[in-house]
Amino acid sequence: MSITIDRAPDTFVLPERIKRFPFPFPGDSYRYSANVEPAHKTVTTEAGAWGARLIDIDEHYLQELAERDEVLARDPSRMQVLPHMRTAVWDAISTLLPVMAEENPGTMSFHREGNTCRWQNSLQDLGVEFTIGDDNSLPMGPLRFLGSQIQDDVVLLDIREETMWLDAGLVTFAADWSFGFDVGMNFLEIHGPVPRVKEEKIVSRAHQFLLRLQPGEQYRRTNWTMTIDRRLDTSTETYPVWGPDRATIANDPALPDRLHLRVEVQHLIRLPHTGVLLFLVRTHLLPLSDIAKVPAWREKMGHVLAELPEDMAEYKGIARYRKAASDWLLANCISSNSP
Repeated sequence: MSITIDRAPDTFVLPERIKRFPFPFPGDSYRYSANVEPAHKTVTTEAGAWGARLIDIDEHYLQELAERDEVLARDPSRMQVLPHMRTAVWDAISTLLPVMAEENPGTMSFHREGNTCRWQNSLQDLGVEFTIGDDNSLPMGPLRFLGSQIQDDVVLLDIREETMWLDAGLVTFAADWSFGFDVGMNFLEIHGPVPRVKEEKIVSRAHQFLLRLQPGEQYRRTNWTMTIDRRLDTSTETYPVWGPDRATIANDPALPDRLHLRVEVQHLIRLPHTGVLLFLVRTHLLPLSDIAKVPAWREKMGHVLAELPEDMAEYKGIARYRKAASDWLLANCISSNSP
């Protein structure tokens, strides 16, 4: 008789990349939902925990910031700020840098007297003094500077006419969408292509929730898809580079190492001075070979992929290989034979 044994992993032998990973599946199936909860709330998983910090800094910090530099050098359109959003960018800087210093006191510090600020980041051997509101006081402009300090993508939504408009942002790690195409669109237009969300009124409920956020309030949610290889930039602009792999990965013997679960932790912050809505999108990648090291994750993800409706699998771009991924995960259940 074959018995599936769901052994809890020894969290002390798992590497940090697994222990800190924001595994997104609480059960064996998945449907779209707002899944919004307060920021800073620690989430305990079968491997460890995540979520205590607003700005998560991990072992990939310098590598991912270097990759952002490369993307922006290749395609400057990934950063855009409409003129009326300049003040909101400074609001984001004056909101996030103090939080980073508080969360990382051993490596970062922030001091402010009036509008004069001093920021130090020993991870980059950086010390800079600047003046809030003076774009020229920073060597690369305010939004570009913010993007050089955090791994998150940054999206700023102006609130007017009873809706939200994507009027500024720095997005180098988009998951199969185009920031440049969406700039200037409103919230409902941006989410129009997502299957099921209109019928189930998920976007309309999220829209009303976000409009009701008060200045200073901070929430978060997660979203997920899958990515072949550890590739952060999977924007529609670079589809010719990464898209063809979707047709071949199912038959690749290296599938467990190449295919990654991609999870976005999205923080939603109503900025305290301008009232603009700040979206921070932090992308985490973990290969199936690491997922399989946590028995509960292996089974949950295997069942989620097998059960996911076809229209959702197609929208996420995983329809051609999700069965191969599910089969591999479920075939690697820990089993024992007894008479």
